[in-house]
Amino acid sequence: MSIYLDHNATSPLDARALEAMHPWLTGVHGNPASVHRYGRAAHAALEVARAQVAALVNAQPAQVVFTGGGTEADNLALKGVCSGAPSGRLLVGSLEHSAVLGPAEALAKQGWKLEYIPADGEGRYDAEAYGRMLQQGGVKLVSAMLANNETGAIQDVKHMAASAHAAGALLHCDAVQAAGKLPLDFTDLGADLMTLSAHKLNGPRGVGALIMNRRVMLTPLVDGGGQERGLRGGTENLAGIVGFGRAAELAKSESNDRMAHARALRDRAEAGIAGLPGLRIFAAGAERLANTLQFGIAGLDGEWLVMELDKRGIAVSSGSACHSGSGEPSHVLTAMGFDAATAKGALRVSFGAGNTGQDADAVCAALKEIVGSLGKRVAAVGW
Repeated sequence: MSIYLDHNATSPLDARALEAMHPWLTGVHGNPASVHRYGRAAHAALEVARAQVAALVNAQPAQVVFTGGGTEADNLALKGVCSGAPSGRLLVGSLEHSAVLGPAEALAKQGWKLEYIPADGEGRYDAEAYGRMLQQGGVKLVSAMLANNETGAIQDVKHMAASAHAAGALLHCDAVQAAGKLPLDFTDLGADLMTLSAHKLNGPRGVGALIMNRRVMLTPLVDGGGQERGLRGGTENLAGIVGFGRAAELAKSESNDRMAHARALRDRAEAGIAGLPGLRIFAAGAERLANTLQFGIAGLDGEWLVMELDKRGIAVSSGSACHSGSGEPSHVLTAMGFDAATAKGALRVSFGAGNTGQDADAVCAALKEIVGSLGKRVAAVGW
């Protein structure tokens, strides 16, 4: 048995995206910056992909800057805004991915006053606390994710953006986990900057994008030949970008069916584990991504459970793939108010289009078997 239930870490490359990439990997060699026919063909393919990615989030193609992944796009957003401005206050959500926390902490070392937006026990940012933080003045940039990669909890970014603008600040939204799982409208959301990543929506790894309001001024991270309107130097990864574009096109056209399928599997799994002793489902009271289920079983270590399930051919995660194996409790759960032991016990199951009801049943059966095998031990320690 081999079952993959870790789609929030990375998703399988869609065969249709690979098919779109194939000519640019094997047969066509033009550089998009070249003016001969090969270069013109490459440039045309680049711009088709740019339009496809823009359409996924209801943006204009000129607002899309391709990068080497979501992490680079997050860095370009935060450092690109802050490097070109005098230091001030930078508000970052306490639940953000390390791709945002890392550059924010780097900026703090350069003189920016970094402050974290608190969250409640369901994984939602505290709107009242956020409002008070803005009222203190001097905020230049806010960064808040649309959907959490661990709990799946969805944030009210539209309200956060409006509040930021009223306070004279810009807002960056990390939508890496939300893209392909939620309808996205960059214009309606009101964000000034939005991060996407191809491999989270069945595209290739190593390709991302920053969607930006064209009024925002950014300092590039990578200087070079002027590619991507001077915001990301270096010859574009054309095959990867073409795959990203096709994956974005498919995600947009199939989103309703994908979400309904994922929600059915998530709910089936949630019902299937409901009787486990000491079960806690995280962010159960919040609006969540349809495919995401994070939970803990009292007294059991999350990474140990990951390995036990792996022995049975089932791949899940104990939280963010970037911190897997670190031994540290989830910063997301600790920011939600859980103690370290509870946070270290978290297990995340994330479904994708290729999963079936049998997959959901299999992970539930495996968990029941694992917990059942510990019966006497569990009773002895009062788990």
